[in-house]
Amino acid sequence: MTSGAPPVLGALGLFTVLLGAALPLIDFFIVNVALPTIGEDLHAGEAVLELVVAGYGVAYAVLLVLGGRLGDLFGRRRLFLGGLAAFGLASLACGLAPDAWTLVAARAAQGAAAAAMLPQVLATIQAGTAGARRARAMGLYGATAGLSMVGGQILGGVLVAADIAGSGWRAVFLVNVPAVLVGLVLAVRAVPDTRSPRPEPVDGPGTVLLAASLLTLLVPLTEGRAAGWPVWTWASLLAFPFVAWGFYAVERRADRAGRTPLVPPSLFALPSLRRGLILLAPFSVGFSGFMFVLAVALQQGAELGPVAAGVALVPMAAAFFVVSLCGPRLVARFGTRVVTAGGLIQVVGLVLIALAVRRDWPDLGIVTLLPGGAVAGAGQALQMPVLFRVILSEVPTARAGVGSGVMITTQQSALALGVATLGSLFLALAPGMGMRDALVTTLLAQLALVVVTVALSLRLPREVG
Repeated sequence: MTSGAPPVLGALGLFTVLLGAALPLIDFFIVNVALPTIGEDLHAGEAVLELVVAGYGVAYAVLLVLGGRLGDLFGRRRLFLGGLAAFGLASLACGLAPDAWTLVAARAAQGAAAAAMLPQVLATIQAGTAGARRARAMGLYGATAGLSMVGGQILGGVLVAADIAGSGWRAVFLVNVPAVLVGLVLAVRAVPDTRSPRPEPVDGPGTVLLAASLLTLLVPLTEGRAAGWPVWTWASLLAFPFVAWGFYAVERRADRAGRTPLVPPSLFALPSLRRGLILLAPFSVGFSGFMFVLAVALQQGAELGPVAAGVALVPMAAAFFVVSLCGPRLVARFGTRVVTAGGLIQVVGLVLIALAVRRDWPDLGIVTLLPGGAVAGAGQALQMPVLFRVILSEVPTARAGVGSGVMITTQQSALALGVATLGSLFLALAPGMGMRDALVTTLLAQLALVVVTVALSLRLPREVG
């Protein structure tokens, strides 16, 4: 290859970056079925257990855009390797944590490492592929993301129940270590070194204000219910719109002055990115809320063990995998109307799950949930991978890191909001109306979110670039 030739991401390199993409998403969901065991072993109350989830999710969301900018500036391969190594070390610290607060700190470090690593995945795909190869790679990324979210919960249940060498819940974190070692060896060999042709310096004020905006929103929502909604949670939520406006004003001023803000407002002039992000938010809120609530309901309400609770999701994961493989061909033929069809299919799946819960509670399991889970998984597979392609389709290669950082920040913030909002709704309703009716009500709330995504999908550009 000549020095002027563009970098090429081969099959082994693509596998490696997709492995890097899978690990952070698996770890967001893998703790859902492990939380009861963690609480019992470490004598942790509900508020601390919420921090085990929130510490990871908030650190991850807050630092993602900065991670994308640093990759553009210093080289995406370097940030990918550094983030992957740090993720492995933080996972080891989680698995060896002697007490709950050490686990919370290690989880926050895990989230920060993931924020350095994950934006480099999409940016490397954007820079190292083109045309049909890029479409296939983006389809595989979307399939990997969806499978990681569902599969993380299944894997968590299996690992906790297996109690490998007496490790119990610790295995859900220690399993990352060998995967990281494999990823590091492969990345050195197969991931090309790419960076922005016009590297842009870090936007200090923008970074601080974006972090403050996300913190004032996510921390009170994720911790408020367990903490009893003290005054600081309401003060933080009241401050959020003002801090967010300050962030937007600073970024717009920098953009107009010819400087390079952390999140250039001009990016949102791209219709595909703007409309895709607006749709991605309610989709992700519903997805993560559903996964969290179902894990709690199956274990605490239906009294299933961690393996049975995880296995109940196998039909959803299997359907997602099979249908996501067909996605690129369907998009080539029908365009983004595939997303609309996926939303309608997901509606049917959620209705079937709600009917099964109402009819068979508490005798739930893989057989009872199979029809609804499989249909809902198929619907999700027609939405998530296509949305990722749509959002990044018009982003210039020079801003691939920033674009992917903005997209993943939106997704991750919405995932955290889903656990906070739908999770809090379910846990607040359960004592008064019982687990069954609380679960059905929460499923109906998610159904409303899916109806919103179906309506928003009609505004997507018909063709995917």
